[in-house]
Amino acid sequence: MDKQLSSSEIGNLWMTYQQKTMLARLLEHFLANKQNEEVHNLVQTYYDQELNFINELTELFKRENMVVPVGYVESDVMPSTKPLYDQYFDALFLRVMMKITIGLNALNVSMSYRQDITALYRRFLDVTTNTYNELTQFLLKDGVLTRPPMIPMPEKVEFVKGEGYMAGFNIFSEKRPLNAIELSLLYQGIESNVLGFQLLRGFEQVTRDKEVKKYFERGKDLAKQIIDTFSEILLSSDIQPPIVAWGNPTLSTDSPYSEKLMMYLTNLLSSFGLTSNALGTSFSLRSDLPTKMTLIAKDIFDYAKDGGQLMIKNGWMEEPPQSLKSTK
Repeated sequence: MDKQLSSSEIGNLWMTYQQKTMLARLLEHFLANKQNEEVHNLVQTYYDQELNFINELTELFKRENMVVPVGYVESDVMPSTKPLYDQYFDALFLRVMMKITIGLNALNVSMSYRQDITALYRRFLDVTTNTYNELTQFLLKDGVLTRPPMIPMPEKVEFVKGEGYMAGFNIFSEKRPLNAIELSLLYQGIESNVLGFQLLRGFEQVTRDKEVKKYFERGKDLAKQIIDTFSEILLSSDIQPPIVAWGNPTLSTDSPYSEKLMMYLTNLLSSFGLTSNALGTSFSLRSDLPTKMTLIAKDIFDYAKDGGQLMIKNGWMEEPPQSLKSTK
């Protein structure tokens, strides 16, 4: 018989259930409003697998005598409402969500100790990796997604000579061009924030809650600020930032999702943004880049913290399992 779940396994399974039920509700609205046959088929395939995984998690909780979380339910989505975004948004959005879940599933594999839980997360990882690849190839084929910039192939090994390689703020030193690692991190940051910007434009357009609307507007402005900052850095190295013509909101003013769901998704994307900025800060060697990314990270942290407080205020934040029984 398997040993009792550890605290890390309980916490990760709980969080996974929240994310999977949230994503399932989002996809239900996408599927009810078919705009592109190929996109619909890709979303349907992933949705069917996701439902099976949600059922597996539910049965696992019951076997372990663990209460099944509420997560996100039928009342959090209104499938009959009109499409909120254009025909390619569904694929663009799901691709970004696969980026996030690939990282989370890999992390959860490394934090699991029971063989059945490790195997479960490896299956999750296989599905998300395959879906990410299918979506990427489809979007490239249709000309919706642009590949990162091409650079000359390295012809010999070089070692850094002198501290000038790290110069970024010294007005008497010329900034070196971006290296491939820095370029890739900036490019991915722009790509993710363009999607976040479009997402929050739609959310701001349909929410009826004035405080939530203001929060989405603030997030939209923050995403735009990040896009502008990273694009300026690329342009200073004569690199064209990514241009995305698709993923725009429609004119619909009917919300397909509950405020609870939209706030949770926004909070999840903010957390992903913090992680991405931390990665950029760690691997960028030109001194101006980590400084700019640190300032952006502070803005994202403040935004995410305020979002959490807004969720608590409205009773939208489900409490994770606790190490000690509540005395309330």
